[in-house]
Amino acid sequence: MNQISFAPTRRLIKGLCVALVALLPALPQAAAPALKPVTEAESAVLAQRVKEATRHAWQGYKQYAWGHDALKPLSKKPHDWYAKSLLMTPVDALDTLILMGLKEEADEARELIASQLSFDHDMPVQNFEITIRLLGGLLSAYQLTGDARLLAKAEDLGQRLLPVFESPTGLPYTHVNLRTGKVSGKVSNPAETGTLVLEFGLLSQLTGNSVYFDKAKRALVQTYRRASPQGLVGSAINVETGKWERTDAHIGGGIDSYYEYLYKCWRLFGDKDCKAMWDHSIAGVNKVLGEEVKSGFWYGHADMNTGKRLKSQYGALDAFMPALLALGGDLPRARKLQESGLAMWRLHGVEPEAMDYKTMKLLSPEYALRPEIIESAYYLHHYTGDARYRAMGREFFEDFVRHTRTEAGFAALKDVRSKVREDSMESFVFAETFKYFYLLFAPKSTLDFDAVTFNTEAHPMRLPAPKR
Repeated sequence: MNQISFAPTRRLIKGLCVALVALLPALPQAAAPALKPVTEAESAVLAQRVKEATRHAWQGYKQYAWGHDALKPLSKKPHDWYAKSLLMTPVDALDTLILMGLKEEADEARELIASQLSFDHDMPVQNFEITIRLLGGLLSAYQLTGDARLLAKAEDLGQRLLPVFESPTGLPYTHVNLRTGKVSGKVSNPAETGTLVLEFGLLSQLTGNSVYFDKAKRALVQTYRRASPQGLVGSAINVETGKWERTDAHIGGGIDSYYEYLYKCWRLFGDKDCKAMWDHSIAGVNKVLGEEVKSGFWYGHADMNTGKRLKSQYGALDAFMPALLALGGDLPRARKLQESGLAMWRLHGVEPEAMDYKTMKLLSPEYALRPEIIESAYYLHHYTGDARYRAMGREFFEDFVRHTRTEAGFAALKDVRSKVREDSMESFVFAETFKYFYLLFAPKSTLDFDAVTFNTEAHPMRLPAPKR
């Protein structure tokens, strides 16, 4: 029998394969691996898994860091932000524990807060973080429980934070001493000057004292008045002079929640000034910062005044934007941007803090257990009913558990490429990450989405019923 040589055929096949591989970078984003649909039954199982993950992290906190701000999940040691604990994790976690029906855990958190949380400490604190985590958490928990002790603590905190607004411009200083009222930190950013109106506004509604809303809204308006003609803001502003110290405009950390609160101020309070500021600002953001490139649709960095593009940077914090776009009614952009977020996540199986979306190279490789991409999946699923977003959530959750779960909780990652862990589990894991995972998979009846507005720490807020 004559032997037949297959060498030419192999060379031909190899050549075709090389040619096909060369074409892969040009394939559209839709060519990414398909997402397997999530059935209602599987979604219920996933909700239960999220609940168990939350309980696991809470038990770790309870065992190793009870009474402190947070747990260090690798060393199993407590961590406090300042000289005295402000119970960051219990306050941030309480409304999540309630929504999940974890009654025992919620009750013990509430009693710890009611009996031990004190703000009468001679120490400076960061107004922005204290407002969104503690003031927001106390107000939301009060609305869910009716426990007047929580409202009393919120009002005490609100009074202690008010001195930050006493600048020549009305823009808040970044820090205030809780006991003395001494302020510091004159260089701030739009997120810190403009992300206060929901918490202070709701405090006004619940106490009948308008000073909180008035001060916070003035700060928001004063930030907006210094925006560019297209509604863009920079990344650093002097609260005493009102002058911009950095004109880098973007939607990432330091600016992100400013835009969020323009719309949510309108949503929660029906404030028409906020709606007008939002309409103007989002048009400029979309026009100047939005960008369609080969890798997808993204928002980058530009100079607020000239519109000149500065960086093609996007990251974990920017990933809140699909949620905000969906909330504002722009589903086409929200959908496209969430697909880009999925591509970012899939680069290394967990999203990085920051990357260059033109080169798809990492700029900051860490993962701090952030919730924003999950928040956006939840909002999009709510507004579209598209099972694709639950499928995204399942992928995010499975990767999250696989790479960050520890014996005592969940640990941040130093580098998403190596998956080397960091000894950190911030309180927003309870307030946001677990909450958004759970709400994405749980039945819609778990929370009346249309009746609440989430603050930027995912604390659900609603206007109180009018007094008879």
